[in-house]
Amino acid sequence: MEGIEHRIVKVNGINMHVAEKGKGPIILFLHGFPELWFSWRHQILALSSLGYRCVAPDLRGFGDTEAPPSQTSYTCLHVIGDLVMLIDGIAGKDEKVFVVGHDWGAYMAWYLCLFRPDKIAALFNTSVVFKPFSRNIRPLDGCRAFFEHIGVERFIKGFLTYRIPGPIYLPKGKGFEHLPDTPIVLPPWLSEEDVKYYTTKFEKTGFTGGVNYYRNLDLYAAADTIMNWELVQWSGGKVNVPVKFVVGQEDLCYHLPGVREYIHNGGFKKDVPLLDEVVVMEGAAHFIQQEKPEEITKHIYDYLQKF
Repeated sequence: MEGIEHRIVKVNGINMHVAEKGKGPIILFLHGFPELWFSWRHQILALSSLGYRCVAPDLRGFGDTEAPPSQTSYTCLHVIGDLVMLIDGIAGKDEKVFVVGHDWGAYMAWYLCLFRPDKIAALFNTSVVFKPFSRNIRPLDGCRAFFEHIGVERFIKGFLTYRIPGPIYLPKGKGFEHLPDTPIVLPPWLSEEDVKYYTTKFEKTGFTGGVNYYRNLDLYAAADTIMNWELVQWSGGKVNVPVKFVVGQEDLCYHLPGVREYIHNGGFKKDVPLLDEVVVMEGAAHFIQQEKPEEITKHIYDYLQKF
């Protein structure tokens, strides 16, 4: 896309692909699954023209960033390690950055702010609320129970498959561009060119790296590693950076058990004391930054102008 530069940087022992554009205060964009840096294309172009340096990596295991073969290399500690080294490389050790996250990127953004608030000026997060560490229920078991409850059998079948170790690729001959006789109705916010970009990348790399994020939600602790769910020393930890949170009214993440109550009845503000604002956007679902690009860009810009 016009004026966006791409480069490979070495962080935390892996090669990370980074897309960036603009000069000024740094905004670090973190994508979700099954997405790439490309998910932030609208915001990168708009905000770079408004005086910001927009930096959007492919997270480890996605796109043109290296995908370590070990399933246990995708815990939040690995990803946060990548991001801290990336921030040090682009901003230096003393400058703080703004962070914008979505889906898995939002999940990692919360923990980046929890572990290293010294690196963050403010957080604009979407879709996924902060999830404090807890031993009350294993996250994957909770997800499975919820989707079984609402009868999403196809998700459960895929869910169980994804928990099995091993590579996951698009079946040969089953990519979007290989199905000319099968009608595919694209949402208005996703063009055929957009789909082609995503498909090209995922056909090359597969989904293994991205799925390993889910696989590492609650795996038991091995002798030489610490898994996400086992980080009990962070139980009760609070996110102490300024935050604005936006979620689509139709986003499934907003309708997970207990989430709306958590957001609106004080739990969210308790865990995120510097939470400035929560916006529930009507007419938007999960991929909010692509569904409502102009509105999300304005929300980001207006919020960051406070700092």
